[in-house]
Amino acid sequence: MTRVVLASASPRRRELLAALLDDFEVAPSGVEEAFGADPVADAESLALAKARDIANTHPGAVVIGSDTIVFDGDRAYGKPEDANDALAMWRALRGRTHRVVTGVAVVAPGYEAAGHTISQVELADLADAAVRAYVASGRPMDKAGAYAIQDTDAGTVTRLEGCYCSVMGLPLWQLRTLLEAAGVSCAEPDGIRSECAACPGRP
Repeated sequence: MTRVVLASASPRRRELLAALLDDFEVAPSGVEEAFGADPVADAESLALAKARDIANTHPGAVVIGSDTIVFDGDRAYGKPEDANDALAMWRALRGRTHRVVTGVAVVAPGYEAAGHTISQVELADLADAAVRAYVASGRPMDKAGAYAIQDTDAGTVTRLEGCYCSVMGLPLWQLRTLLEAAGVSCAEPDGIRSECAACPGRP
């Protein structure tokens, strides 16, 4: 059986990957998430760098790397450094449409491929008190842009155009194509995740 390794500590990515594969390992990459001038190129190159990093220590494995960046016309937003940074991100993005790019890469013996998915998201125009409560919960602190689309109880997102799973951290239909090209048999994600049924990334 092919050994598959997810090069990420993200619990969301583990949850998403389980819609494609019953069995995989997790080995977080230590690659630093540094941003340049092009968020799309950065997301894809970081995903590939993370996959290569773990492939070097897991010979023979199929390794998945991924990176998500939130960006608008002014700047890119990674994970907040602290609560004040998370509040600043919300004040910059709330009530506005921005873009979310997730790069994904697969590295295996004799095979290497990477791609990206871009979605448009409108963040809710939450009042300062609601934003502070959300930040105080700790949930946005390990997420690009300081929010999670799946935090529906906090009312984070009001509109999405694109791939829900990509905004969450891993574009499943795109990843399935890359994994199958590497010889890994995958389930169809819409069998487990209802949002994948109408995904624009579905083949």
